[in-house]
Amino acid sequence: MSAEEHNIHDFDVAMICEYFSSMDRQGPGSQDATLKALSFIDNLRENSKIVDLGCGTGSQAIVLAQNTPGIITAIDLFPGFVDKLNENATKLNLQSRVKGLVGSMDQLDFQLNELDLIWSEGAIYNIGFEKGMNYWGKFLKKGAYVAVTEASWLTEEHPKEIFDFWNKAYPEIDTIPNKIAQMQKAGYVVVASFILPEVCWTENFFKPAITAQKAFLEKYKGNKSAEEFIKYEKHHAMLYDKYKDFYGYVFYIGKKI
Repeated sequence: MSAEEHNIHDFDVAMICEYFSSMDRQGPGSQDATLKALSFIDNLRENSKIVDLGCGTGSQAIVLAQNTPGIITAIDLFPGFVDKLNENATKLNLQSRVKGLVGSMDQLDFQLNELDLIWSEGAIYNIGFEKGMNYWGKFLKKGAYVAVTEASWLTEEHPKEIFDFWNKAYPEIDTIPNKIAQMQKAGYVVVASFILPEVCWTENFFKPAITAQKAFLEKYKGNKSAEEFIKYEKHHAMLYDKYKDFYGYVFYIGKKI
């Protein structure tokens, strides 16, 4: 199977986790983008309950802790990511306000109407945008916020090659107006949406990946599955370079009504 025919779900989860745990970010993003999204959220106090779903190794959870009051629970399915997050929080003396837990974003152990903010960068696709907005909203207080990044079409028309890639990887990819409509239908006022700058992909995700891929291939020399996975990741970077005018990550910030 060629890189073009694969999607991320074809590969071993443990291998994917190991690869991405070697990187500061598990997807496109930046501190500036996190802070920009945070600037639209105005309800946070020292006792506010914040949850970061699909937190990865926690780069955005750390930024949230450094720039907001409140207690942050960061949840990810992969123990390796959570361990790294907790280590980083301790190094920065944030362990009293940031706690990483192993768990699933579609089986949350919170009370209804308990949370002040749900955050999720590059991860809501695991549950699906529409399902996530509806399910997560049950745990938010009235007037609380949700902030997520989501792969979105930036144009109405898309070249076949990139359409086929995303339709296989994440069929729920859609245009920004359609995503906003889904949020409104789920009971949110959309207070902001903005496209993540190109640097979030190139400098912060694909560039560090080059070093990670080299080390990964050296460790798993001769392992066909590992080699195919890295080919897929390189193909992803090539597609972004070729078609970045047509898609990207978009930050969506909504307030529960």
